[in-house]
Amino acid sequence: YEDGSARRWRAPVGIDLDTRPATYHAEIAAGEDRTSYPLVVRARAFRTRHLTVNPDLVNPPPDALERIDAEARELSDIWAHGEPQRLWSGPFVRPVPDEANSAFGTRSVYNGEARSPHSGADFLSPEGRPVKAPNAGRIVLAGARYFTGNTVIVDHGLGLFSLFAHLSEIDVKAGDTVAA
Repeated sequence: YEDGSARRWRAPVGIDLDTRPATYHAEIAAGEDRTSYPLVVRARAFRTRHLTVNPDLVNPPPDALERIDAEARELSDIWAHGEPQRLWSGPFVRPVPDEANSAFGTRSVYNGEARSPHSGADFLSPEGRPVKAPNAGRIVLAGARYFTGNTVIVDHGLGLFSLFAHLSEIDVKAGDTVAA
């Protein structure tokens, strides 16, 4: 965008919730141009939510552990081997018209037991509500998973993914490309 006589760029930067507050140096490359920019990470307090869920989702039975481990390895592989090129264009859009009912970083306590912070946003939508791809990409996972039920993951490229969980049905398959 233009800011007076200077041209400025904006870019999303994902910062892990466990990153300690400090000033880091972000290396930025645009074509042949390279620069370093100070990236200040500040401490932030996130809200905590207390939920009551099926006990098997908090402390899975022994016969589910192999499946859970396999699904965790599958996700790690997806995150590690995403599309190296940008597949999206333009702004990202909300996947459903409903408001988010949880946010990135929310601390969750399930049946009285603390769990990992939330790494996304939840939308409380009625069953059967169509879910739209927030931008263009490739489907890299479409199927049922132990913790997230019917799940779809869209790889938008450059390490950016959208994950949709607890869907009532799935109308895409791995390998499909989607538009925004």
